[in-house]
Amino acid sequence: MHAYINMKIDPFSPALPIQYNYLVQSAIYAALPEDVASRIHDEGYSAGNRRFKMFSFSRIMGKFLIDSTAGTIKFPDGANLVISSPDIKFFLSLVNNLLTKNHVRIGDSILHINEVRFDELKVDSDVLIVRTLSPVVAYSTLLRPGGGKYTCYYQPGEGEFNKLVNANLRKKYEAFYGKQPPEGEIQARPLDRPRLHVMSYKGTVIKGYTCRLKLTGPRELLQIGLDAGIGSKGGQGYGCLEKVESRKKKEIRKR
Repeated sequence: MHAYINMKIDPFSPALPIQYNYLVQSAIYAALPEDVASRIHDEGYSAGNRRFKMFSFSRIMGKFLIDSTAGTIKFPDGANLVISSPDIKFFLSLVNNLLTKNHVRIGDSILHINEVRFDELKVDSDVLIVRTLSPVVAYSTLLRPGGGKYTCYYQPGEGEFNKLVNANLRKKYEAFYGKQPPEGEIQARPLDRPRLHVMSYKGTVIKGYTCRLKLTGPRELLQIGLDAGIGSKGGQGYGCLEKVESRKKKEIRKR
């Protein structure tokens, strides 16, 4: 399920910080009923020693103005945010609360909600064309020859990227459904040149890539990727996907 949220920042509110992922994540939890927020934040879904929040969200989209000196970003004509999840209780609780409150606080900024609509995007074959709405993060932590660790990030088109995305989706499927994933592997092929994004989440540097992707593999794994995001750190706002084909949008409420 995908929620499409159109917002307008309050004219008396300050601009958003450029590195806003943690603030958006916090706003999502704040918009949930306490029991649902606690379940997702504290427990999530587990498979072995891996734990997943099972949701993802896009970058804030719209015409923007950046103040590099202040480290802030403005959206003068309004802003759009997409949140996706296979967890229906999480999804419906979030949408209902957003519509009830009519606004959301992201950091020190108040954004008024103009419209919320949702799509149930279905994967109907073993081929899925998507565009990334937030950077996909795929990485390994490696040991230096002289000691110490470092993080190696991979981009779409690299073999290690495919390996990590496939392993991540298989674990997400197992965690969400409580059973072994179907046979077969996911392959991700970039359809245009991947764009590198260097971001900061709570002071930690994270690297990810955006592009259009052709995903092939078991339909069930493609569906969990479309709903929960692909790659690592989905709950921090990375790996959110949108099906490229035309969407049937269901409007919940329009002001």
